Amino acid sequence: MHILGSPIHVDTRSLTETCMTVDYREMKRRRKELMDHMEPNSIALLSAASPKTRNNDADYPYRQNSDFYYLTGFTEQQAVLALIPGRKQGEAVLFCQEKDKVKELWNGVLMGPRRAREELQIDDSFPISDINEILPGLIEGRERVYYSMGKDPQFDQQVMDWVKVVRSHRRQGISPPGEFLVLDHLLHEQRLVKSSKETRLMEKAAKISARGHKRAMKTCRPGLFEYQLEAELLHEFYRSGSRYPAYNSIVAAGENACILHYDTNTAEIKDGDLVLIDAGCEYAHYASDITRTFPASGEFSAEQRAVYDIVLEANLAAIEAVRPGVAYDEPHNVSVKVITAGLIRLGLIKGPLSQAIKKEAYRDFYMHRVGHWLGMDVHDVGDYRIDGKWRLLEPGMVTTIEPGIYIAPDNKKVAKKWRGIGIRIEDDVLVTRKGPRVLSKDVPKDADQIEALMAKRVH
Repeated sequence: MHILGSPIHVDTRSLTETCMTVDYREMKRRRKELMDHMEPNSIALLSAASPKTRNNDADYPYRQNSDFYYLTGFTEQQAVLALIPGRKQGEAVLFCQEKDKVKELWNGVLMGPRRAREELQIDDSFPISDINEILPGLIEGRERVYYSMGKDPQFDQQVMDWVKVVRSHRRQGISPPGEFLVLDHLLHEQRLVKSSKETRLMEKAAKISARGHKRAMKTCRPGLFEYQLEAELLHEFYRSGSRYPAYNSIVAAGENACILHYDTNTAEIKDGDLVLIDAGCEYAHYASDITRTFPASGEFSAEQRAVYDIVLEANLAAIEAVRPGVAYDEPHNVSVKVITAGLIRLGLIKGPLSQAIKKEAYRDFYMHRVGHWLGMDVHDVGDYRIDGKWRLLEPGMVTTIEPGIYIAPDNKKVAKKWRGIGIRIEDDVLVTRKGPRVLSKDVPKDADQIEALMAKRVH
């Protein structure tokens, strides 16, 4: 059987690899590194993600909190992790659901405390039903409590309730903690620099996403609907071992490409349209984020090609600026210079270049920054500035590079031939000691290469 001229092929190797991506030894090292940076005589508390209701009694697919997964590899809900540096009985304590045949009949097999302790390499584990009796005792005598304040009101209240229990024992000479510290900064700085294991997973995610983008290019033709191209992306993601897209896919044809976060994906694709696809899969809890723009007919018009080549030049120049020791905003500044110069050449804004940049004349066409951190979250954690200054790039950081030009369909300041053109080119870039490494390089972005790929379409 063939679909669109291509034989069905399920990448069973990818499906097998999905089950082999969790390295609990690395997660144990992560917990140790985090505890090494905590203040003396402290405890850190993390909660698993809560399920989210989609409608009535149906939930969204459950996805573990990234911080919790980063430190445990545990994917079940109703769990709490306590990290207690120096505790003789064990520094990492997990509370999770007990084995329960009735629950497992309805919702799947539970790991249970005993197996969790062995498999996750956790020092100690208890049933989540016992947490209110046990956790206050773990807090007793600790001067500081780390946790992610303000993100989960229910967990905030739980932490306060446990601390109140400790305070109620003051007459017995038990000291409650006197300081509460935000865990996020320590943990997120650690997550910002990826290990070689993490970068391999991110490269895998990018490769799967690249296949999805190429599939969409080879499928596209006028008369299809945006959601049909989205279906091609998802098909490639799922059959390659990714269970979910990393974010809502953007498939924007024609003027829709000028809406930065368009995700309705219901319009018909027309002859002469450009199609902007911003989509990436999540693989083993790591995100990819790729954007390509291509002509629905298979060939760029003269105006589309002129704008496209400017965005591509900005993309390549900004990637080249992603190097250790470079300030985070330098790739953005490079992209601004290239795009502003290009807009002046096309007559869409007036020069000279230095004045146009100073006045931010480009912002009517390029209104976002060139990138963001990428990792377990598509907009990943980590500060962009330190003490008010842009931080310096380091090996192991991953950033997107995504310049764009968007000429609004109602922009009366430019000739009609330019209106409604929206173009973005986005890559996932790893900082290495030798310079930038493009994880998303498998998707063509040179205009000639895109046209050559689309020429092979089967209608």
